[in-house]
Amino acid sequence: MPHYKAPVEDMMFLMRDVFRVEDVFAELPEQQENDLETIGNILEEAGKFCSEILYPLNAVGDIEGCRLENGVVRTPQGFAEAWKAFSDAGWGGLSAPTDYGGQNLPRTVQILVDEMLSASNLSFGLFPGLTRGACEAIEAHASQNLKDTYLPNMISGVWTGAMALTEGNAGSDLGLLKTTAVPRSDGSWTVTGSKIFISSGDHDMAENVIHLVLARLPDAPAGTKGISLFLCPKVLVNADGSLGAQNAISVGALEHKMGIHAQPTCVMNYDGCQGWMVGEPNRGLAAMFTMMNAERLFVGVQGLGVADASGQTALAYARERLQGRADDRSGVVPIIAHADVRRTLLSMQSFIEAARAMVVYTALEMDREKFHPDDAGRQRAGENVALLTPVIKAALTDFGFEAAVAGQQVLGGHGYIREWGQEQYVRDARIAMIYEGTNGIQAQDLVIRKLSLADGQPVRAYFAQIHQTLASAAMDSYAAALAEPLRAALDLLEGVTARLVSGDLASADDRNAAAVDYLRLFALVSFGWMWVRMVLACAAPGKTLPEPRVRHKRAAATFFMQRVLPQAAALTQQIGAGAGSIMALPDEMF
Repeated sequence: MPHYKAPVEDMMFLMRDVFRVEDVFAELPEQQENDLETIGNILEEAGKFCSEILYPLNAVGDIEGCRLENGVVRTPQGFAEAWKAFSDAGWGGLSAPTDYGGQNLPRTVQILVDEMLSASNLSFGLFPGLTRGACEAIEAHASQNLKDTYLPNMISGVWTGAMALTEGNAGSDLGLLKTTAVPRSDGSWTVTGSKIFISSGDHDMAENVIHLVLARLPDAPAGTKGISLFLCPKVLVNADGSLGAQNAISVGALEHKMGIHAQPTCVMNYDGCQGWMVGEPNRGLAAMFTMMNAERLFVGVQGLGVADASGQTALAYARERLQGRADDRSGVVPIIAHADVRRTLLSMQSFIEAARAMVVYTALEMDREKFHPDDAGRQRAGENVALLTPVIKAALTDFGFEAAVAGQQVLGGHGYIREWGQEQYVRDARIAMIYEGTNGIQAQDLVIRKLSLADGQPVRAYFAQIHQTLASAAMDSYAAALAEPLRAALDLLEGVTARLVSGDLASADDRNAAAVDYLRLFALVSFGWMWVRMVLACAAPGKTLPEPRVRHKRAAATFFMQRVLPQAAALTQQIGAGAGSIMALPDEMF
């Protein structure tokens, strides 16, 4: 039957051997005390919580779902108790600042816990993820009074957070939103409007829900330049910090969704509610992007987490299910003996393990951006995070959904029915490709904005790091064999990058037409880079990975280079075709 075990051994291999995080943290004054033993203990305990408490609620939550009763959202059985246990243990404040009750641990630790949450119970994991994103926006942009009033209770889990952007007429084009904010005499604002698709918009697990709402001032300019951000609590907070009257916020409906049934996705009505501005007038989108960019990275990790949970179930089933005969074995064999099943499992594993490495790499850059003592060091790291944010969000959710479908396929008919959980993974994973900006929008962001960021220096520096690893690959025969196909794919990626930035594919139509293929190509090369780094780490003196896992790493890396990375050639050809065949038909002929 289905199960989930947190991949702590693999996570610690990345932390200890591949990225040597203790050396990185030694450069960051606020993180120097975080040693590998402490990190390992945290991940072990997080894994136990996720596998023992959250995972058993995953199917329960999917079957029962949330319900709206007398204007209040009720979460499935066991969720409120799990939230209390989660909050009491301090899991919601891992990376939060100590000034407001957090533990100020590195993002690198936080993001691996996020993977466990997503793998064990994606619906539940959205509650702390959204709350943390709201806290980060408040910390970065709100007044000191708002920080003091709201952050301690949000970080402790007594209150939770939600992000209210989307309206029925304004999806990804936020410049069209119509929600208004009118000043009050006491310095607060009256916020009026309706929002849709609001995750964690209301529930019964916490005493208050703090909404960050985008709205327009009466004299605001049109478009995105006229958007402000407001903090609107479900329950108003008195001057002494106690809860007061209900704010004029209500749930219009619960969305009926394909997946994540235990996550309350709400239509929210702000009926002249009281709110407080976060940041400057007409600069709300910039403030909200502090939360949105963090959420985009979190969403990518959701794709990875669900893929790993599906992969674990598929592997367990493939070892147990007896069917057919293999050429070199007598009698009926477990289906893992069949080449096509092994191909499917390896396709999943070669993505999951490389994607996890990419996540740790990016999280370390986030830690450098936040904690590095040097301004230039923070800027370099920040530019690298900006470059990789759309890649992590889109590639990990695209490949993650493909992996969930592959895991379902391994189980055949059993993958299509409820008892093994695979059909839930497929349904749950699908949303991650859509929210926080669809993956097509992420691809356009990469090609149109991020490749030209800082005159192209970040992408050149990123490619230079890959070249440096390729130069080091000669140290190990396994890594050297992997380096050749990666070098060829990198050459293709650098070539089409030049064409998209300033060459013959630099027109708006050509870049839009190329964006999705380019992001996938960028991700494949990045995964290949991670595989070479992992194989090099397996050969390094003092490696800690057991020999069976070393053999697995080398085999999965070889599979990736031979069976997955060759997609780079086809993607390059597709990009090179330009927009001609896409734009040839007049609209009316579709």
